Amino acid sequence: MKKRLIHSWGIAIIVFIVTSCSKKEEQNYDNMIIRISEIQIDPKYLKEYIAILKEEAEASLRLENGVIAIYPMFQKKQANEIRILEIYASKDAYEAHLKTPHFQHYKTSTLKMVNSLNLVDMNALDSETMPTIFKKLNL
Repeated sequence: MKKRLIHSWGIAIIVFIVTSCSKKEEQNYDNMIIRISEIQIDPKYLKEYIAILKEEAEASLRLENGVIAIYPMFQKKQANEIRILEIYASKDAYEAHLKTPHFQHYKTSTLKMVNSLNLVDMNALDSETMPTIFKKLNL
């Protein structure tokens, strides 16, 4: 079930990234917000947390043009250790995302489930490759 969940989300996110990044002239890569969220979930809430996170990620990708990727993952050896790759088109897109009803629902309904949260801001080493990064994946 977990592998199917990650696989399904992975394909959906990858399709979105490839589609969103295929027109290089429309995206200024230097202004993107790239982040890895490191989240430890209380194991007794894990199923509930995953369901809420799936809803939030799907809504963000579907409803927000400025959300390039929200790619949730979990550690193989410790399923309650969640990582989310987040990519936003700009700071404005990120700030707009934080105000959406689906993000607010996620944030408020999962507070009791989260043991720790660490937001790691990143820079792309090779932003020129971003539009082609998943083209080798056979969908």
